[in-house]
Amino acid sequence: MAEPAVLRRSLGAARIGGLRVLEALCWRTPVGRALRVYFGTGVRPDKLAMGDGDGVRLDNLLTVGANVIATGRTADEVDGVVTVPFLSGSVEMAVTPPETALFEGLDTLLAQRHLEPVSVVTEWLAYHVAEHGLQAALIVDRGPPGAEREGFAQELTASVFSIAGLRRLVLVDASLPLGRPLRPALGDPATAPRAKTPKAEADPWRAPLGEPVLYDILKWRFLARAGAVIAIDPCELLRPAGDDPPVVQAVHMSHTGFLPLAGMGIYPWRVRNGKLPSLGDHICRSVPPAAVARRWGVAAKRCGPGHVWMPGMIAGLAAPQDEGAFYDRCMAAAFPRSEVAELVRKGDLVEDAELFRRATGPLKARPVRPPERPAPAAAVPAPAVAPSGRTAIVTCMKNEGPFILEWLAYHRMIGVDDVLVYTNDCTDGTDRLLDILQARGLVQRRDNPFRETGAKPQHAALAAARVEEAVARAGWIICMDVDEFINVHAGQGHLSDLYSAAGDANMISLTWRLFGNSDHDHFEDGLVTERFTRCAPQLIRRPHQAWGIKTLFQNLGYFRRLGIHRPLDVQREAIPNIRWVNGSGRPMPPTMLKTGWRSGIDSYGYDLVTLNHYSVRSAESYLVKRDRGRVNHVMRDQGEAYWFRMNNNAEEERSIQRHLPGLRDAVAALMADPEIAAAHADSVQAHEARIAALMADPDYRRLYDSLSSERMKKLSRMHRHFGMNVFLNGPGVIPDRVFAPDLPPDFFFNTAPPDGSAAD
Repeated sequence: MAEPAVLRRSLGAARIGGLRVLEALCWRTPVGRALRVYFGTGVRPDKLAMGDGDGVRLDNLLTVGANVIATGRTADEVDGVVTVPFLSGSVEMAVTPPETALFEGLDTLLAQRHLEPVSVVTEWLAYHVAEHGLQAALIVDRGPPGAEREGFAQELTASVFSIAGLRRLVLVDASLPLGRPLRPALGDPATAPRAKTPKAEADPWRAPLGEPVLYDILKWRFLARAGAVIAIDPCELLRPAGDDPPVVQAVHMSHTGFLPLAGMGIYPWRVRNGKLPSLGDHICRSVPPAAVARRWGVAAKRCGPGHVWMPGMIAGLAAPQDEGAFYDRCMAAAFPRSEVAELVRKGDLVEDAELFRRATGPLKARPVRPPERPAPAAAVPAPAVAPSGRTAIVTCMKNEGPFILEWLAYHRMIGVDDVLVYTNDCTDGTDRLLDILQARGLVQRRDNPFRETGAKPQHAALAAARVEEAVARAGWIICMDVDEFINVHAGQGHLSDLYSAAGDANMISLTWRLFGNSDHDHFEDGLVTERFTRCAPQLIRRPHQAWGIKTLFQNLGYFRRLGIHRPLDVQREAIPNIRWVNGSGRPMPPTMLKTGWRSGIDSYGYDLVTLNHYSVRSAESYLVKRDRGRVNHVMRDQGEAYWFRMNNNAEEERSIQRHLPGLRDAVAALMADPEIAAAHADSVQAHEARIAALMADPDYRRLYDSLSSERMKKLSRMHRHFGMNVFLNGPGVIPDRVFAPDLPPDFFFNTAPPDGSAAD
């Protein structure tokens, strides 16, 4: 008998005391029955008992965001129930057998349906089956429960018979509770957790973001034996492959079995009266483009059991820089009850030829097209006269005296012509040294006007710099800090080599590479680029600061403001003239124009240039950095958590040291000036005196002891093992078991997000 067109399944959840159980899976293996239990947001791992219970052994607890996954073995199950040990007693728990044979070898869409009507979901399925070779779909229906959800399922069942090539569709509903009640079994009845009837408003599947481990539950319950799994929602469309391999094939061919999908929002110009938006109505992009969440594809059988699936990522899996694909999110289909003008300013919409071809071709739609627009009268042309050959740096400093000469000499040596420095509240002689350098024509120093403007110091400085002559006459401009060094790999390592290698680019984003303290605890008056040689790997997605960017851009009048990471307020008419590349000379995603401050998997690159970021230097110098505060995030403390994030000593990297002979000569030439040498020596002495004063403070001494500990040195080489929440919380949340000598190479640890905190 043929399988039905649509199979219905359910998710559940139940509470045991304060513990919310999302799913419990149990299946037979050659060495007994495997058990995998998912606990909902807010559960504390210390409530669970590792080891043997009544026929059950829990041997691993994995914290993923705010969820906990317990895995173990059970000798047997009785009528679909196992007894799971807790510290306060054991609990009988209903278990679900996986149905992975349903998707055996099938290339499958994995999606969450929110508000999309049946017509959109059917259109989505038909497009991906016909154009991309998908064979099956697993859809979690997170629409309103009750009559709406039941009606959707019935209509979808009737509509998918017409989709040739669709071999399997499973529609998963969220229902409460699990298949049978969860109840206390063993232990002291007075302390054992009591089962509670879940309330409808506590349904975890109806929350705006649901539970982060939802996709991992679906993996183990349904998809572990599938072919390629493409995680996109029914309002999202894979782009045509063009000259590249189809997305499904690219997943199977990928080096790691993982393929990131970068997306962009698209819109209709108008939806016909009385109609709901269709996918084929979406023929316009916004300018600047609208960025949307990341998606992914994965070869399920190549993804090991330690890699947890989540909606935007797969823990511990990454792709090489040149692997990835793209999708479009149809914004009106995602919000079908909203007018287009509520989703985007219509003046920002432009028709896209590729979107129109897809809409009128594979999607068989008749979209409403925008009216033709005359060419804008105020278009910003490419300048008739090429910009000057000068390069200018705009920077802010506070108590950076010991590090100025090396940084200045290095950048002048590689081709920087003008350096404009804004300072505030310096107590170590920074101002005096810079004023002497200004008298020699080497820099220009200004008092930071942030108190007069009320802005943060760095923002105030960049606003003031726009009218400075050094900025106005510059051909290229970059806003950067004294702990950042432009490391050009092209040619002889000079900026002229970079500009030549970048071709017609007029914006070049330099991706950070975080350099740690190389286990140096004590300050020494020497060259930073010589002393600190250990850094983060090139491929590092956490912490999110690791791929921050700074941008060299030509002074063409395309932007209205200087920005910390890139110029801001692009003139819309200038966008066609912008040629923006990354550190490998590859085009940057257009979405970066609006909000970008860091590279992603599709935009990082180090082939032509790296921005070496020596954010922490030695542990002693870090105390001074913490003491003085930060020029941008003035209200945020810098303690263990910041050190842990930025101190990365995973790899040795010395490419910048090809400049060492010339740099030593350039610094020596500056120090040959007695006044410069004296001012530098005074700054070093002030830095050392401040270190001594801070080390006498018990709180700072404790911080130093922590930073210089063997534990922190080990952690500085282990960043790839940790999730984002670990970096937000700080190193104190990391258990000692991560230092076990038999730690597997793909070990991954995460924890719940901090309460009331945000990443800086």
